[in-house]
Amino acid sequence: MGKLSLSCWSSFVENSKPYFAMMSLQFGYAGMNIISKVSLSRGMSHYVLVVYRHAFATASIAPFAFFFERRGQPKITLKVFTQIFVLALLGPVIDQNFYYAGLKYTSPTFSCAMSNMLPAMTFVMAVIFRMEKLEMKKLRCQAKFLGTLVTVIGAMLMTLYKGPLIQMAWSKHSHVPTSSNDQASANKDWFKGSIFLIIATLAWSSLFVLQNQALKTYMNHQLTLTTLVCFMGTLQAIAVTVVAEHKASVWRIGWDMNLLAAAYAGIVTSSISYYVQGLVMKKRGPVFATAFSPLMMIIVAIMGSFILSEKIYLGGIIGSILIVFGLYSVLWGKHKENLETKSAVDDAHKLPQAIKLSSQPNNNNLNLEPNKLSNSLIISMPDPESPIKPNQNP
Repeated sequence: MGKLSLSCWSSFVENSKPYFAMMSLQFGYAGMNIISKVSLSRGMSHYVLVVYRHAFATASIAPFAFFFERRGQPKITLKVFTQIFVLALLGPVIDQNFYYAGLKYTSPTFSCAMSNMLPAMTFVMAVIFRMEKLEMKKLRCQAKFLGTLVTVIGAMLMTLYKGPLIQMAWSKHSHVPTSSNDQASANKDWFKGSIFLIIATLAWSSLFVLQNQALKTYMNHQLTLTTLVCFMGTLQAIAVTVVAEHKASVWRIGWDMNLLAAAYAGIVTSSISYYVQGLVMKKRGPVFATAFSPLMMIIVAIMGSFILSEKIYLGGIIGSILIVFGLYSVLWGKHKENLETKSAVDDAHKLPQAIKLSSQPNNNNLNLEPNKLSNSLIISMPDPESPIKPNQNP
């Protein structure tokens, strides 16, 4: 009885690891948004934050890439260098700068809600670049199309409509009345921040599309690819910051919230999260990993209302619900597509294999006349599949 209960407990722990890992990641992402918001509100330049963040990320990932992937490194040709350069431009430079700018003008909860548009945006980019076919007769494609449409409607609602302020039980006494001029300025900044967040999401979805091509070269060296992108992004971000910020004082950083924001974002959300999410995706697939992103929005909403006295409006709540609905609709369609692809591959392995014999006899003792060998066709069923996959080490 004791052995049975111990076995059940071990099985429960093993099956629960991906859930605990993804939930822990959402808390990590939520902390990054809160800490970054505090740092940006205190006057830190988002350009400088991007530089320091990816410098920390490069320093933390590079040792692992060197020790685990130093053998068999792909050659950096002009094509590979161009891919890395564009990936760094889309991710560390465009996406992160616009995301931090949008976070500065809006709120952490709003920014997290907007980031849930990523699967829908990636689907649109994949269709535009003909990496995915839109077959509207199939239910899965209808689900992805509907999810994308609902996501866009939710984002537009959050951008254009605030609605009344929703008072939380623990923050209802922290509301400070504002003048009409301050309210008009805040609405203008809110709209500007919304546009920045949409641009950031578009850049991030474009990065996913291009990354699919780069991973063909760095299939067995993903840590190396991440290191190169972060390093190249750091150099590009330095160049952008030199042009955008003309005061040398913006580079000054001490043992304060600015250092914590850069180190936390670089080490936790760009290094540890990459490794953990990669393990979860290998075990449960990308749909499972993406399905937890709305949890971050809920965590940030609670933490933001406590720590930052963040204001939550009705338009944001309705828009967030629509975006989450669209997110899961797209993920459901993608899940069905993965099941269809897997089923088609399994069926192909089960079909009889037609083997055309060459004119030279092989080691098999087939009782066929020599002059008929070239025209003989043998139908054979595939051998039972080995428990070890071809690309899997024993």
